[in-house]
Amino acid sequence: MDRRDSCLVLAALVIVPMARAQGLASITDAEAGKGLKAALETGAATAVKLLGALDGFFGNPKVRIELPGYLRDAAKLLKAMGRRQEVEELEVAMNRAAENAVPLARNLLVKAVRTMSVVDAKRILTGGDTSVTQFFADKTREPLAGQFLPVVKKSTAKVGLARKYDGVAGQGARLGLVKPEDASIDHYVTRKALDGLYYMIGEEEKKIRQDPVGTGSALLGKVFGALR
Repeated sequence: MDRRDSCLVLAALVIVPMARAQGLASITDAEAGKGLKAALETGAATAVKLLGALDGFFGNPKVRIELPGYLRDAAKLLKAMGRRQEVEELEVAMNRAAENAVPLARNLLVKAVRTMSVVDAKRILTGGDTSVTQFFADKTREPLAGQFLPVVKKSTAKVGLARKYDGVAGQGARLGLVKPEDASIDHYVTRKALDGLYYMIGEEEKKIRQDPVGTGSALLGKVFGALR
């Protein structure tokens, strides 16, 4: 076991409540270090797999990317004018763009776990249900945005309405009618794709904490069962 894993284990043993001490005492240093990292990798890998599949975003109402508020209002008018198909094509394209981009996240997410610091470990173990989401967002949002954006642009470029939206939204942003981050459909989709990814990672982490044995991993069951 390397020094980094030893530090992670020490942090875990120090910060968990004393009421859990007896359960943790039965766990070796190697198991504790591997268990924490395995839980994070498992949650991240599952989230990427779910979202990176066909309809991973479009078919999931919790992460489905809707039209930006400004465009939703315009879409009502476009549908009334017989241009419903164009609006629907854009909606599908935005979600397909996210589904195509998400698999790119796997390597960076794994790297974030394997280079976890003692501070990161403390935050995860004491931060509640959103601690894992925050950990991954802090470590990977910026670089992943750069990787996602070209993939998103490739998908939305096929839909003419996307370019029209950018033109109108750009004017709206200059007038203060549209949020700056929503003035480009590509940047909007990239942001929402990342939001969906971190949300799903958080959901998977909750499942592991609530039912570690149900993951099918004896190691996760032993480690997180003792932390409950």
